[in-house]
Amino acid sequence: YFLPFSSCFSSLLLSIVPLWSTLLCMWVLCEAQSDSGRPVIQLRLVGEKRKHYEGRVEVLYNGEWGTVCDDDFSISAAHVVCRELGFVDAESWSPSAKYGRGEGRIWLDNVHCSGSEKSLAHCSSNGFGVSDCKHSEDVGVVCSQKRIPGFKFIRSQANSDQVEDVRIRATYSQRKRIPITEGFLEVKDGGKWRQICSVDWTEMNSRVICGMYGFPGEKRFNTRPYKLLAKRRKKNFWGFSVNCTGNEANLSECKVGQEIELKGNDTCGQGMPVVVSCVPGRAFAPSVSMGFRKAYRVEQPLVRLRGGAMIGEGRVEVLKNGEWGTVCDDNWDMRAATVVCRELGFGSAKEALTGARMGQGIGPVQMNEVDCSGFEKSLTECRFNREALGCSHEEDAAVRCNVPAMGFNKRLRLAGGRNPYEGRVEVLTERNGSLVWGTVCSDSWGTMEAMVVCRQLGLGFASHAFQETYYWQGDSSADAIVMSGVRCSGTELTLDQCLHHGKHILCPKGGGRFSAGVSCTQTAPDLVLSSQVVEQTTYLEDRPMYALQCAHEEHCLASSANQADPTSYRRLLRFSSQIHNNGQSDFRPRAAHHSWVWHECHRHYHSMEVFTHYDLLSLNGTKVAEGHKASFCLEDTHCDEGIQKRYECANFGAQGITVGCWDTYRHDIDCQWVDITDVKPGDYIFQVVINPNYEVAESDYTNNIMKCRARYDGHRIWMYNCHIGENATMSLCLQTSEQKS
Repeated sequence: YFLPFSSCFSSLLLSIVPLWSTLLCMWVLCEAQSDSGRPVIQLRLVGEKRKHYEGRVEVLYNGEWGTVCDDDFSISAAHVVCRELGFVDAESWSPSAKYGRGEGRIWLDNVHCSGSEKSLAHCSSNGFGVSDCKHSEDVGVVCSQKRIPGFKFIRSQANSDQVEDVRIRATYSQRKRIPITEGFLEVKDGGKWRQICSVDWTEMNSRVICGMYGFPGEKRFNTRPYKLLAKRRKKNFWGFSVNCTGNEANLSECKVGQEIELKGNDTCGQGMPVVVSCVPGRAFAPSVSMGFRKAYRVEQPLVRLRGGAMIGEGRVEVLKNGEWGTVCDDNWDMRAATVVCRELGFGSAKEALTGARMGQGIGPVQMNEVDCSGFEKSLTECRFNREALGCSHEEDAAVRCNVPAMGFNKRLRLAGGRNPYEGRVEVLTERNGSLVWGTVCSDSWGTMEAMVVCRQLGLGFASHAFQETYYWQGDSSADAIVMSGVRCSGTELTLDQCLHHGKHILCPKGGGRFSAGVSCTQTAPDLVLSSQVVEQTTYLEDRPMYALQCAHEEHCLASSANQADPTSYRRLLRFSSQIHNNGQSDFRPRAAHHSWVWHECHRHYHSMEVFTHYDLLSLNGTKVAEGHKASFCLEDTHCDEGIQKRYECANFGAQGITVGCWDTYRHDIDCQWVDITDVKPGDYIFQVVINPNYEVAESDYTNNIMKCRARYDGHRIWMYNCHIGENATMSLCLQTSEQKS
């Protein structure tokens, strides 16, 4: 049946009115919440080994902290979380409690965000506290480290006052010094820079400030000139004190203290504006001039960093009983990382990295389950488990440290490249009393020099060093050569720390197309030879000259073989070499396919001119016999479990060594030997050097050398005490001193 029109309209109106009034009430409630300026929730990122911009997402609702389930979570929701916390956006998110399992209630489940919401509370979900999840499903996010301009990031649960930024403002006499180590401390609040009252300020607060600016510690200073300056300056104090424990990596992690009553110039009572004075590490001593002549040297020899691309980062290695080894990442945290950073002359740690993020080390695992208070002078003073049971180099700990703002990247630039990571190298230098840009002569320019350039610019490792750059059009006003004869050891912080001709330019080829260039990369390979395999496979073979014609053509025999009778024999020291790639990217020969050299005799291609050097040395270091291995076939012979082989030489295939794989040169391959026909019986040092000409960039060249003790009695040879890198040098020095005594 049908109702009359008026009756139908009346029924519809009656049904619409309650719905409309409900929506209106909801709108009013939302508006009331937004007008109050206080969101219904507060967020934080927490979790073991966390950084301030990543961690498990936790929500404060009705006075209780809880977590968020990963069901239906998305990158859009992660963006909302990060923006609510003051970061520009999210980089990624992680399910399944990557940052550890939380406690308490799971406040949100099945969260759906468009990405434009101002708060996670505005996204649709099952409702607060409605969830069928467990804490094994707690979600985590990684936010961009870039903060939203003007976002207030020091937060107190007692009040909502925060500050946007922090700086050390140097006095006029100090502003030309690099780095700035001393000055008034100022915080930015409401777009204005304000001072902090010194009445409740502590050394622990100064320690945190110095650490976040890249300095290992604070020091006393003369207060008198600052008091005089403070009297002359207009005061504008921030309304709160700050309470730090001294272990915070950033002032944003300190608690906001008591509120200070703001009353004109007498705000601070008997105090004055806070002044902070920091002690720089040796490598960053302040200088009025722009030149830094001394290369970086680690102050404390018991701990070092290896494998890092940037200044102040790397795998943590510890010296114990004359041998360098690594640290297991079990319980590795920011306190231990900060002890390492300060010990090495940097500031507090930015990140405590786990899971061999800076590549796998070699040697023993020296420390496990490290527990530091944060105030130790050295990592070796921290408590730790001396047993490294179950720890492999896949768990090597690493750090990223705060370093001072030295302005290194402002004195160098790359021009003409297809992307910011490559181009012609241009240097800012002084000429006739003014600063001008110019190019670098490419004579002697190689991988080590390119490494320093990439590090100075903060672009990571060098992937290539170029001696011709005609295909990169730089600024024509910077075409003139301003630096020549550059030779770097690889440890320098800046290019002008390397040896060079100074003001007397000598560049026979001239500039233009022969200007130096680089390309940089964030990751690099790291080749390491297995010393154990060398010890286990060494033996002698007497082989007739007529069976060595191919090897002779490739210069794999001693020079005396040139006059040898075809029926005579050569005595060969043979062994297998197993070369692992422990780095973060694949090892690839620099030369492209089209430039590989075909060798008809052995029917193979050489992808590198020289891949390894094999030498037999006397105990005083004199070379008595030598060999070399051209890289006729770089491929993945075997790989760690779960890693697929990528390189195979057959059928003119791609050559290289994948991360986590190794290439084995068996003892029965031609040229895998040293010709010792002319060597007399005695004690020797056997040495193998991988990538000896630095033809391919690696994250760590110190582990490219292996040394063994060898005893030859004229009939047999014994190979023993093989060590890699600096451990090899230390081991041989100890043995030599024992023999002398």
